[in-house]
Amino acid sequence: MSSAITLSDILSQTRRAKTITHTKVQDIRAVTAKLRILALNALIEAKHAGDKGAGFSVVADEVRAISTEVEGLARDLGNEIINLDSLTQDMAIASQGARLTDMALNAIELIDRNLYERTCDVRWWATDSALWQAAANPTPAHTAYASRRLGVILDSYTVYIDLWLCDLDGNILSNGRPERHHVQGQNVRDRTWFSRALSLRNGQEFAVADITTEPLLGNAQVATYATGVRQDGDPHGALLGVLGIQFDWQPQALTITQGARLSEEERGRTRVLMTDAQGLVIAASDGQGLLSERVRLLTEGRVMGHYSDPHTGALVAFHRTPGYETYQGLGWYGVIVQPQ
Repeated sequence: MSSAITLSDILSQTRRAKTITHTKVQDIRAVTAKLRILALNALIEAKHAGDKGAGFSVVADEVRAISTEVEGLARDLGNEIINLDSLTQDMAIASQGARLTDMALNAIELIDRNLYERTCDVRWWATDSALWQAAANPTPAHTAYASRRLGVILDSYTVYIDLWLCDLDGNILSNGRPERHHVQGQNVRDRTWFSRALSLRNGQEFAVADITTEPLLGNAQVATYATGVRQDGDPHGALLGVLGIQFDWQPQALTITQGARLSEEERGRTRVLMTDAQGLVIAASDGQGLLSERVRLLTEGRVMGHYSDPHTGALVAFHRTPGYETYQGLGWYGVIVQPQ
């Protein structure tokens, strides 16, 4: 089965056709130049022959006129080819740009749907009686039982590194993997997700922070979702603590960025990225620049689109997070960078 035709293939063949046509036009011009010289020589000889050369003079004039006409046609053909080449390249880039923009949307949409589920998880699990009882009365028995409950959840949800039950001062009371992550007694009141969770009005709301590394989890890259743990599991009950769930970001994001539907030829030279609202790279198909590289997108106020990078000439396609269900997203972008 033949491989898919890529933008690079189209542009390469267009350049080849332009080169061939340019060569042929030059050949035509060379021939017409010879014809003009022959016509000029014929005119000179006709003058020497006097009246007897009058007929040759007429023929020479006609040859010169035809060669001039052919030269004009060759020039027009050359100009048309230049215009057609430019139009073909513009159309090919527009088509490829639209394709890559769809891929950027697909990547960011997949992660939106994934993270929407995380918002549901945290609000549901925070109502577990073991959690609000441990937050209300953090005895060793209660906190140990809460850890066991969180462990049961982790056995089924492999996308999480750990789940933390915290008191209102940010002290971790229980976690789902105490044998692996010795975090109980550690304090997280300086974490953005924790402070945001404290300000939530009820248990139907959730807090989230941008992707970061978590020192208490060996600097793993996490997306943390949090909500309040409330009295009796009632969404409007008194706030007793905070549940923070640590989503294992890097492997999930890598699966999505590396799963883009690129041809084999494209895959080796194309970067599929996700950035936060400030342009920080939070996922990359090549694993480079994570949480250190910033991409300055030329969106010109657009939600989606594509353009040729003015510095590198690469084709850049982007799409801002559309959100999913009740999850509005965080202003992240799916981005694809493909050198031409």
